[in-house]
Amino acid sequence: MWHVVPGGETLRRWWNHPLANYALLLSTTMLLLVLGIVMVFSASNVVTYAAGDGVGLTVTQKQLMFAVVGLAAMVLISRASVAGIRKAAPYLLIAAFIGLFLVFVPGIGVSVYGQRNWINFGGPFQFQPSELAKLAIIVWGADLLTRKRKVIHEWRHLLVPLVPVWFAIVVLIVLEGDLGTTIVMFPILASLLFVIGAPARVFGVAFGGLLVMVAVLSVTVAYRMQRFRTWLDPASDPSGAGYQVIHGQYGLATGGLAGTGLGASREKWGGLPEAHTDFIFAVIGEELGLIGTVSVLAMFAIIAVVGVRVARTSDDLFVKLATGGLLAWIIGQALINIGAVLGLLPITGLPLPMVSYGGSSLLMCLCAIGILLAFARNEPETAAALRARRGDDRTRLITPRVRH
Repeated sequence: MWHVVPGGETLRRWWNHPLANYALLLSTTMLLLVLGIVMVFSASNVVTYAAGDGVGLTVTQKQLMFAVVGLAAMVLISRASVAGIRKAAPYLLIAAFIGLFLVFVPGIGVSVYGQRNWINFGGPFQFQPSELAKLAIIVWGADLLTRKRKVIHEWRHLLVPLVPVWFAIVVLIVLEGDLGTTIVMFPILASLLFVIGAPARVFGVAFGGLLVMVAVLSVTVAYRMQRFRTWLDPASDPSGAGYQVIHGQYGLATGGLAGTGLGASREKWGGLPEAHTDFIFAVIGEELGLIGTVSVLAMFAIIAVVGVRVARTSDDLFVKLATGGLLAWIIGQALINIGAVLGLLPITGLPLPMVSYGGSSLLMCLCAIGILLAFARNEPETAAALRARRGDDRTRLITPRVRH
């Protein structure tokens, strides 16, 4: 006869608590955010100090600013109703398209590293509309498919207008030169179609289309083709195209189990390009070791598990669809970034969500987490537990304490 130990019973009860999803998602996000700010400072302070910033805080201050704005947006969105989020869907899509068009307007659009995908708001304030486009297509697509659920078995209702609108966004992103975001758009679409129950052949066609698009975009642009060759054999050009990959792997190898210590990275001293953006995972591996990298993977795994739990327990199709899309975006992008650092995938220039430096990415990711928190809050048992806790707090405030 099996006996449950008290510790295991406590863990099981906590895991099944009505507030578990909400608490896990919120706490894990905050841990990732704090880790990201600390590592951005550690990875960037040398470069910013060399550029003339006396204490090397320029990059970190910008990240903190976007973190504060993002947290405010996350809290605000987390208190929204599911109906309210659905009502915002068309406005998000319109804003995304306006932003994607504005990057081509001279004087407004800004080119960074050959990619014209930024809007300049004056001074250091810039925004990347393609990050908003990810969120917009997920919320709008989920709302669209929910409204069409009774006729979704017909091909024209399954694919139109979702796929044409998605394709229009992808074309604009491709014209901006952003291959990384283009790749992320595919798992987002695939997740929406998977949750709604699209036939398997649809995914075969989508995967084939992805391979063709990546091949065409890589062959037609020299530096992308070089990235592909570097992925196959980084050592073929160790001081050129393979330099970043090799030094990223040096950083990971140097860290060992516990790392060299926070702030003690050697690669960030000019050896590893983009240490605070695309390759921050390598700095984490060097300074915090295998323990740090596995912890990052564990935190993204927790977000994925909690998201799946929220989707499975919800009776709302919109919640299921939107949660699937948001997870495909955040977890998919994290895997692509980490895969590139490990040398398992070609370099795409995608940041590690909520960890890498990048205000637009951080802001939109926190908005996405806000939506997931709203879904968790709106679960009947969670909502009841939150109301009960608020009631208990009020009771404590108005009930006089009796001294014995």
